[in-house]
Amino acid sequence: MGNKNKTISFRVNEDVFETLRDIAEERDISLSAVFRDYVDQLVAHDGQVRVVPEHEYDDGGPTQESFPPKVEVPKSFVREHERLELEAEHLREQLNEYKQYVTKLSQQLEEYDEEEVIQLEELDTESEAGEATDDTFRLG
Repeated sequence: MGNKNKTISFRVNEDVFETLRDIAEERDISLSAVFRDYVDQLVAHDGQVRVVPEHEYDDGGPTQESFPPKVEVPKSFVREHERLELEAEHLREQLNEYKQYVTKLSQQLEEYDEEEVIQLEELDTESEAGEATDDTFRLG
């Protein structure tokens, strides 16, 4: 299935409409092309588009801030972030291994007969009740 075009409606006041029409005439393009260009820019820059008057855009002086804003991050911060990501990945792998091990032990426990399995709580209860047990238990 190919790319289908969708229609977007814009509602603007009359003054803005006239200004947009002037921009379209100045560029010798249709009014809908102005909107398409704007939407394309919006998508291309992940929603980080700002419309500014041309005289502000052209002066390019040191007072003009870049858009979208940029922040310099020290290399040590980036390295620490990468280290933490690797550590988190390693911990996720270990967690998965432990989950697999617990699952394996649970399956083995289910395979034993009930008589073969002795619960430690039961041994403690028998000792407290004063019952003498001569049984010898071996952990296997």
